[in-house]
This record gives sequence, structure tokens and C-alpha cells, in this order.
Amino acid sequence: MTLNLLVGSLALVSYICGAILLAKQIVRRHTQYHHPVKFGWLGLLMHATYMGLNIVNHQNFDFSFFNAGALVGLCIVTLLLIASIDKPVEKLGIAVYPLAALLLGLDLIFPEQTRLLSNYNWQMSVHVLSSIIAFSLLNIAALQAILLAIQDQQLRNHSPQRLILALPPLQAMETLLFQMIATGLAFLTVALISGFVFIDDLFAQHLVHKTVLSIIAWIIFSGLLVGRVRYGWRGSIAIQWTLIGFVLLLMAYFGSKLVLELILKKT
Repeated sequence: MTLNLLVGSLALVSYICGAILLAKQIVRRHTQYHHPVKFGWLGLLMHATYMGLNIVNHQNFDFSFFNAGALVGLCIVTLLLIASIDKPVEKLGIAVYPLAALLLGLDLIFPEQTRLLSNYNWQMSVHVLSSIIAFSLLNIAALQAILLAIQDQQLRNHSPQRLILALPPLQAMETLLFQMIATGLAFLTVALISGFVFIDDLFAQHLVHKTVLSIIAWIIFSGLLVGRVRYGWRGSIAIQWTLIGFVLLLMAYFGSKLVLELILKKT
């Protein structure tokens, strides 16, 4: 077993253990475990080490489909654990840890042709990395929106289940949701501006769908934030438009990479 595979497997096991302990904690409401967050940090450390070893082995970051997915997983866990230091959001790990484990596991199982950032100039690297960070932040926002929808429905029906009772209050969840959207939108703005400035033909045939979908997503998230400030949008409006915007980004980013790299086999 190579060192990369060993470290990646340790991260995978840590994430799974953290998710299982969180599930037990939710089922046994009066039992508190400190280990889920510890397993989350251990998984993050091993995950970061795995990505670092990949960079060392390739002498640069590998931007291929599954490795980019593993980086997204790393960013999602990092953002969640940092947020959990001063906000009661550690229970979101029950969705984030398995997602990170899945993205990392796919990279371990399906090694593929490498696509190094060294093949691009620094301007393109800025575009790529800001896109990944934006996607990661808005991924957490989408997960929150799903949990908010379930939480809101069950509270309206006066039948909250244990998972929902374990989550932060509805108002705190909504506040964090808009904070994640605002931060993600800032990085998405950087990604779009850098794309328009540094990419020669952003509307070329193989990029046009990605560009158009990303712009529509930017408009949706921007409109949502404006509506929050001016009209106090919340609840179902925030949930629906957050999910619509994220699905558009998902199609723009991973959809285009899936088609180009794995189906059409283009670099």
C-alpha cells in the first residue's frame, strides 16, 4: 500500500467514524460525544496530507476531475470545522463528512490522467482555485438549505424529529446560510472576473455552457442577497433559490468537467 493510499484511507475512515458518532449522538439526545469533531479534525489533517502528497508527487496541484472533487471535499470540511469553533453547526458534519469521504474515495478508486496547474499561468490558477472555493462554500449553503427545508416543514407540522432537534435554531441556520452565500458569491465573483479578464475566449464552444450557467447562478445568488437585505427574504424563498443556484453551479463546474474529461477525453 502506497503512502498516498494509506493516508487517504485514514482520512476516509476518520470521516466515516465522525459521521457515525454524530448519528449516535443525535439518536441518543442526552448523550454528548466530543469524538465526532476530533474525528473530523483528524480526517481533515489526513485529507490535507493526502492532497499535499499528491502535489509533491506531481510537483504541482493535479486539477483532474476526481482530484478536484477531493479538493472540494477538503474545502467543505475545513469551512465547516472553522465555522463550528464559534457557531453550533458541528451537527452539519452528518452530511458533510460522508460527502467528503465520497469525493475522496472516488479519487482513491479512480486514478486518472493528471491535469497540473503548472500547465496554466498564475492568472488561470487564480480562476481555478477561486472557482473551487466558491463551489465549496455554496455546497455547504445547499446542504444547509436542504436541512432548513426539512427543519421548517417539521416545525410547521409540530413533529420535529431527533435530527432536526439536534440542529441549531432555525434563525441561526438561516443567518449562517446567508453568510455562506455571501462569502461564496465573493469568490464566485473573483472566478468570473478572472475568467473574463484572463481567458481569451470564455464563450468558446467548450466553455459557453459553463460560462452561461455560472453567470445565471451569480445573478440568482446576488438577487437572493439583495432580497434578504431589502425585503427580508427567508424561509422557502431562500431555500428554493439557493438550491437552484447551486444546481446550476454543479452543472457548470462538474458537469462540464465530466463531459470533457471522462466522456470526450479532452484535456
